[in-house]
Amino acid sequence: MNKIILVTGGAGFIGANFIPYFLEENKDVKVVNLDKLTYAGDITNLDEVANHENYTFIAGDICDRNLIEELFETYEFTGVIHFAAESHVDNSIKNPGAFIDTNITGTFNLLDVAKNNWMNGPNKIKDGFEACRFHHISTDEVYGTLGKSGLFTEQTPYAPNSPYSASKASSDFIVRSYFHTYGMNVVTTNCSNNYGPKQHNEKLIPTIIRKALAGEQIPIYGDGKNIRDWLYVLDHCKGIDLVYKKGKEGETYNVGGRNERDNLYIVNTICEILDGIKPALKSYKEQITFVTDRPGHDFRYAIDASKIEKDLGWKADENFETGIQKTIDWYLNKYLD
Repeated sequence: MNKIILVTGGAGFIGANFIPYFLEENKDVKVVNLDKLTYAGDITNLDEVANHENYTFIAGDICDRNLIEELFETYEFTGVIHFAAESHVDNSIKNPGAFIDTNITGTFNLLDVAKNNWMNGPNKIKDGFEACRFHHISTDEVYGTLGKSGLFTEQTPYAPNSPYSASKASSDFIVRSYFHTYGMNVVTTNCSNNYGPKQHNEKLIPTIIRKALAGEQIPIYGDGKNIRDWLYVLDHCKGIDLVYKKGKEGETYNVGGRNERDNLYIVNTICEILDGIKPALKSYKEQITFVTDRPGHDFRYAIDASKIEKDLGWKADENFETGIQKTIDWYLNKYLD
């Protein structure tokens, strides 16, 4: 059987970094990228593989079950790597319905259609479909928030605090249920905050760089003390590829960079780097301004990545200081072109 995998949401930030990496690492696998191209998806993110012989792009919505069924019939997918999600917390506060539809119903459609194509019934895999796998990409936000100490592990109870994280938690549970009820070959990865090339302009790091270069105020929520564990996107892509190939059926793997930094450190570091390579009349730090915090803003996320490190041999190649330099270089090319 030809290996053809369905990647959903591949024109988004992480997916658009993953697909070129995956095609390079897996020359015998064809990738079909299904993306709705909402505001968060940018097809130009994939210009480098647009004409690749093993790559096909299809514009469409994972909420359209008929489309999913047609695609499975046409391509006979042997795997799914599911990125597609509404993921911006502020948007989930204003418009939670879109998050429920895409993140819950969309995930269910993909899972259910994949199960029907790969299995004859609970624990009865069709002949020739034994290696088929569904890889669900999730977030550390499903675990809620941490105090000043402690780390999220795969055993941490779920306690989502925003409509976004609640919708992702729900999708995680649906994926889990298809393993326990039907014996479907699924894996889930929960990652910490990603950063790097191709991230949407609205996110924290691109916003800091963009506003700094434009001479505008750089908005930081609250007192800037919120802490995130920052993961360079290519390190995450390597982890996804590894879990998809070697992860144990039904297991969850937390992927984190072991790079806890608060938002004040992030903004000051970026301003210092920009002061050195693109100096303005005065330090970019003078543009930092504090704005009202978002409702229910989680204080701290941090992931214990020991399971994926120990069981699969993954480790992050970048620390925050090396990764942010590469990220700034990429955005300078983009914003100053």
